Amino acid sequence: MRPTLALLLALAAGSPGALAAQHRPRPLPTPASVLGFVPGTDRRLVEWGPIVEYFRVLDAASDRVSVRTIGRTTNGVPFLAVFVSSAANLRRLGALRDAQARLADPRRSADSADAARLAARTPAFILITSSVHSTEVGGIFAPLEIAYRLATARGGELQAILDSTVVILVPSLNPDGVNIVARWYAQTLGGAAEGSSPPELYNRYVGHDDNRDWYAFTQVETRLVVDSLYGVWHPQVTMDIHQQGTLGARIFVPPYRDPVEPNVDPLLIEGVNALGTAIAWRLTAEGLTGVSTFTGYDAWTPARAFQHYHGAVRILTETASASLATPITVPFDSLRPSDGLDPQARSWNFAAPWPGGRWTLADILRYQTSAAMAMLDQVARNRGAWIGTSRRVAERAVHGWPEWPYAYVIPNAGQDGVAVGTLLEALRHAQVEVRSALAPFTLGRDRFSPGTYVVVLRQPYASFVAALFEKRLYPDLREYPGGPPIRPYDATAHTLPLLLGVRVFAAADSLPIALSAPVTVEPPVYRAAGLSAPAGNRSSRPAVRLAVYRSYTAPLDEGWTRYVLDTWNVPYESVTDSLVRGGGLGARFDALILPSMTARAIVEGLSARRYPARFAGGIGQPGVQALRDFVDGGGTLIALDDACDFAIDALALPVTNAVSGLGPREFYVPGSILRVAVDTTQALADGLPAQSIAWVESGMAFDVRDPTRVRVIARYPAQAADVLVSGWLIGAQNLVGRGALAEVRLGRGRVVLFGFKPQYRGQSLATLPFLFNAIRTSTR
Repeated sequence: MRPTLALLLALAAGSPGALAAQHRPRPLPTPASVLGFVPGTDRRLVEWGPIVEYFRVLDAASDRVSVRTIGRTTNGVPFLAVFVSSAANLRRLGALRDAQARLADPRRSADSADAARLAARTPAFILITSSVHSTEVGGIFAPLEIAYRLATARGGELQAILDSTVVILVPSLNPDGVNIVARWYAQTLGGAAEGSSPPELYNRYVGHDDNRDWYAFTQVETRLVVDSLYGVWHPQVTMDIHQQGTLGARIFVPPYRDPVEPNVDPLLIEGVNALGTAIAWRLTAEGLTGVSTFTGYDAWTPARAFQHYHGAVRILTETASASLATPITVPFDSLRPSDGLDPQARSWNFAAPWPGGRWTLADILRYQTSAAMAMLDQVARNRGAWIGTSRRVAERAVHGWPEWPYAYVIPNAGQDGVAVGTLLEALRHAQVEVRSALAPFTLGRDRFSPGTYVVVLRQPYASFVAALFEKRLYPDLREYPGGPPIRPYDATAHTLPLLLGVRVFAAADSLPIALSAPVTVEPPVYRAAGLSAPAGNRSSRPAVRLAVYRSYTAPLDEGWTRYVLDTWNVPYESVTDSLVRGGGLGARFDALILPSMTARAIVEGLSARRYPARFAGGIGQPGVQALRDFVDGGGTLIALDDACDFAIDALALPVTNAVSGLGPREFYVPGSILRVAVDTTQALADGLPAQSIAWVESGMAFDVRDPTRVRVIARYPAQAADVLVSGWLIGAQNLVGRGALAEVRLGRGRVVLFGFKPQYRGQSLATLPFLFNAIRTSTR
């Protein structure tokens, strides 16, 4: 801006007031100045573009903010990381990056005194991630508020945060979903569907499961974060901003409930407990009610808690939702107990119940932002303690835990190269060093050749390897002795080598051979023999004309199915309700996959009272008849997991699900790896070993009523003690000897019933051949 003549004359005269005006900082842009409304305004959401624009405008106006585009999302929009700190800290980010790398790896420090000197002059790094689940809409606005508050700080607590920490904000872990939800909300404002979830996944492939990808790293966005943020900046503290249901606490902060995965360092858990409790204390002091701790959310699976294995304290916040951006009214007497919390009763971990009433997006934003600022203040006040905590965790890992073997050995000979490559890629993204043997060696009776991969568990992130490579049984937690199970928050099994079908061997003691420097292996190329389209030519006629049913209820399994098919370059066409109802499927397709979903969701779909007609109604009875005609005419219907119940009933198949109707005290399998015996003489088992695994959630167990029409391809073991491999299973006796995978003849066609998920979250390469065989053998 050009100075006015009056200002120039005043400066020449040495006017103090004019000098003050010259040096007065220009006001920084507010979020409202770019968005066009104040964040938290009722019934206003925003697409990703204005979010990006605001941070870039703030970057240009403030020396405390630095915006970096670290890549592109699945749909090609910018993925941002926003660094917020004092101007002095931001000017030396390059040096701080090197300091963080040295602090994170004790092998790079000369001695403890060297590390102490380094820590004394390094701010704590804090990573705040948000909006991974795009219908949790407060999370898209909270980073704007946090950045603006810090950028405009003038002394006091906020200045101390800027001086003592570097805050890295990821405004959205799923920018594509921000657009999907905002556009759906805008289209439905004023109608019956206002505030509803969109009739599609809010991530191209994985929807809500985008927060279950933190050890397999299948998605672009996950890889961007681990490669460009965790692997470079090594934050000591992280916060993940989420939302939960409407009828419980107003916000959850840790401590987490039991169980804690055994390879999480106890010091990190105590850090979580201390920091989460301090946040709850401060929120209550600020007059916010309905703050809960130690309920609902556990610390078991690395699928959601990458940080626990990378030296960082992880704070999860879960704030009560409204109806997207539409306010709701929640009377006090409508609050409902769940996960051990009665929101109408005061308790040690719920000191001040919320009185009920109107709940808005502004309330959500206030709770989320207050929790984040409380966390930042606590870390700034105790910067050295948080840096020291992360450092001591790394030191323990480098020395090795008594419970760990010295190393894990991964043979590359006699194993599927794609599966081994996938495992090594996961370890690379997790910053785990993999070496290779320079000479032959033996472990017990097993002999290994030079080039065998070795992962030594004497490195900073060894706990990640231990958690994924162990066959771990989940504790048998009940509401009371002999009572129903306390449901885990997510899956209980995450033994990645088992899921991939890769054999690994534990070496209890150090290996008497030389090892190479850390190696990097070329990423695997995924091709399904006889199915994948020719390289660079997806327009050619496919070997099998494949359809995938795409329901408007947006089941996660449908997205994962498409992800697997696209990754392996298998052509397919998505078919929606109207196309199925229209019939004539046999003229267009040889095989049709029904992803895991309930019979009711398939037949009835979304409610016509809530959703526009084009999205409502499911396949209905005309669609059921169309599927029956498709199979009778020679087509192959492939039903995955829960969809088997639909296929059995709708097509009157001579098969029963033996565990249908059993209560959780009789049968319960919340995402576990089970053992199956495979009939390798069958075409569907081509390339499979005689003993394999199945990733099972909820579970199916098939009894055959007409052996002339049904072939069991894989079945559970004959002894109950042999069924469970990793995870948790109640009622193994209900599975003994029963079918896990069956092929049923119907008319001129067939139905393939998968009582498990052969493509589970893109991870279960061990069982993908079953699915590909079912597709490959579907030609008429």
